[in-house]
Amino acid sequence: MHRVVFMGTPEFAVPSLQALVDQFEVVGVVTQPDRPAGRGQQVRQSAVKQKAVALDLPVFQPKSLRRDEAVLKLRTWAPDVIVVAAFGQILRPTVLDLPPHGCINVHASLLPRWRGAAPIQYAIRAGDEQTGVTIMKMDPGLDTGPMLMKRAIPIAPEETAGSLHDKLAALGAALLPEALTGYLNGDITPEPQPDQGVTLAPTLSKDDGAIDWGDPADAIDRQVRAYDPWPGTFTTYEGDLLKVKGGTPLPEVDAGEPPGTLVALDEALCVQTGAGLYRLHELQPAGKRTMSAEAFLAGRPEAPGTLLGEETPA
Repeated sequence: MHRVVFMGTPEFAVPSLQALVDQFEVVGVVTQPDRPAGRGQQVRQSAVKQKAVALDLPVFQPKSLRRDEAVLKLRTWAPDVIVVAAFGQILRPTVLDLPPHGCINVHASLLPRWRGAAPIQYAIRAGDEQTGVTIMKMDPGLDTGPMLMKRAIPIAPEETAGSLHDKLAALGAALLPEALTGYLNGDITPEPQPDQGVTLAPTLSKDDGAIDWGDPADAIDRQVRAYDPWPGTFTTYEGDLLKVKGGTPLPEVDAGEPPGTLVALDEALCVQTGAGLYRLHELQPAGKRTMSAEAFLAGRPEAPGTLLGEETPA
């Protein structure tokens, strides 16, 4: 049985780790160091570490794989192949070339579309009709290596990054054993990615969640869904932060107001966009819990006519 080292960190990687354990000899797991998280800044283990501990697998948490001692640790495990799924560090040639069969990556897009750290969010925001998972052999480039196998799934009209994440994590776990077995047995030859169709999905920041109400309602809807649950989308109401948690685009309805204007429509609260209205479903005002748009309006009957996004929150 082939010896496999697994590298991964977030929830996306957990199903892939389980799939490997079921069919291969996983000799070690590499994940990011425990870090403070949440409002209380409590130190938390990564999702992959928690899974590895539950499976009684050896865990290694280097701050950086560039250090010689980190590479030496990997050598002691003597892996035939390293499998990577959302690990969170770039692998240098000293690691890529360490196992005889190289490093295999589970990537959440149909390469070469959406190379980078946030393929799920970019696919939704761009309005792609489908996405998928690509199992690829890693090289020093950013998701540029040759492909072993890929499989597509449709993106539902109301898909969020959270719901699509779960679908792709499961798809990756289903695809990985088949692709890895075929590759290790010599039945699958890695295929170079095409030069056409390359797009990038760089790391997102919280600032990417700022809504430009001059965009069309459909585009704003895609942004809200793409950034749910992170980094989230927001605007300002009378200078205070207002998080937009969900809504529905009404591209054929127009109130003739400047973009960003709150509009009451049949007891619903909407925002005039650059093309159509965006009906708000859930909002979170600064310092308060998430509430329905109707509850927001009930507490602020003067809101219609107010222009959102005029000031940047402190």
